[in-house]
Amino acid sequence: MRQPNRIALALTACFLSASFAATAANVATVNGVAIPDSKVDFFLKQVAERGQKDSPELRARIKEELIRNEVLFQEAQKKGMEKNADVQQRLDMAKQQILVGAYVNDYAKANPVSDADLKKEYDKIKVNFSGKEYKARHILVKTEEEAKAVLADLKKGKKFEDVAKAKSSDKGSAVNGGDLGWSTPANYVKEFGEALGKLPKGKISDPVKTQFGWHVIKLDDQREAKGPSFEEVKPELMRELQGQRVQKMVEELRAKAKVE
Repeated sequence: MRQPNRIALALTACFLSASFAATAANVATVNGVAIPDSKVDFFLKQVAERGQKDSPELRARIKEELIRNEVLFQEAQKKGMEKNADVQQRLDMAKQQILVGAYVNDYAKANPVSDADLKKEYDKIKVNFSGKEYKARHILVKTEEEAKAVLADLKKGKKFEDVAKAKSSDKGSAVNGGDLGWSTPANYVKEFGEALGKLPKGKISDPVKTQFGWHVIKLDDQREAKGPSFEEVKPELMRELQGQRVQKMVEELRAKAKVE
């Protein structure tokens, strides 16, 4: 009796193993066209950057979307859509945008912003944190007569919060009794900010006219301004400085380019 050909058996085993691996690496096959797991991983990475977490349900949705896209892609190919001039133009532009994005990302990784640079930038803006912050409320009405009527109600003992809810046209703050939270005078229009800065704590202003109408302002509290910490603004500073570096790189390349 002949012994089995060991080489043939080995090749068969390798073939079966490779075939199994290839099947395992595909999330689905549509009309004979395989959709690799790598596409699922790519989409997972994209949604993860937007805060979504990996889950069986998310993977199932991505798989179904990939299958639908493949079905439509095959139909578009059957109709020769890739030969359409408008489609070709869009494909060329999409390719260019993808490559530009990849180049910019690669440049940003190769030229990282250091903590020293970030702290230097933070020190520049930190000087703007000085001064006072005010916790104010206001009631906004259309006319001076209405503002005077509001003041009359308050002098009769009505609560500022109740009058704001009933009469203020600033519905965003009215629901909270006119509360505007903590802010600096510079964050308001000039007339409002100036009036707020002159108010003693707990006092109510005379009617103040601005471009929005007539305001009656109450100062609840005040404190020394306390800006955000370095760690709080670090991500925003990082994006800003990276953007500046990328912009500088683009301008330098543009200056070197031969444009006719």
